[in-house]
Amino acid sequence: MTIWFPMAFITFEGIDGSGKSSLLKNFDLHLKNLGFAVEMTREPGGSELGRELRTILLKNSKTPPCAEAELLLYEADRAQHVATLIKPWLEKKTWVLSDRFMDSSLAFQGAGRKIPFEKVRWLNEFATQGLLPTLTVIVDCPIEVSMARRAKRESEASTKPDRFENEVAPFHQAVRDEYLKMAKTHSRFYVLDGTKSQSTMLEDLIQECQRRKIL
Repeated sequence: MTIWFPMAFITFEGIDGSGKSSLLKNFDLHLKNLGFAVEMTREPGGSELGRELRTILLKNSKTPPCAEAELLLYEADRAQHVATLIKPWLEKKTWVLSDRFMDSSLAFQGAGRKIPFEKVRWLNEFATQGLLPTLTVIVDCPIEVSMARRAKRESEASTKPDRFENEVAPFHQAVRDEYLKMAKTHSRFYVLDGTKSQSTMLEDLIQECQRRKIL
């Protein structure tokens, strides 16, 4: 008798403040409670090199990276992430949950920074070695909700917004719109209503994974 141990590479996307990171952590805990081997990671910053690049990418600076440099830094982080962490984990039949992956570059640098999508897609393909997630969860919410949540979080934690969080509302709206467009292009996308409670979103995600026979 063959015992089947499910395994998947699931990425979580959405505008800042959508609730995707909290959902990822809750799903990670759910999987571990089921006894599965799970690795939780993020972009930028999953690898050692990525942590250095994350500082450069997110810090507020008088001379921030231009749009093209920003994209290339993200792709460098992604290439290292895939080569040194994600692929080795998957080869060990380990679940991999990532807070952002290649679709972030299409949303933020493509739609947000107005870099031609074909260039972003080519760099994504190069950096990921053609690796695609099993499932990409887009946690969606209106930008007004996102901004209110971020303001509350910054107030409670006494933190300052990073370079992307400081972007104007039209930038975040363009990013959100692109995510929703992407969701219509491929079956690997699944959109969750980020205005729902975390417990409801977790249950919806579990049911979707069961429907797709991932779990």
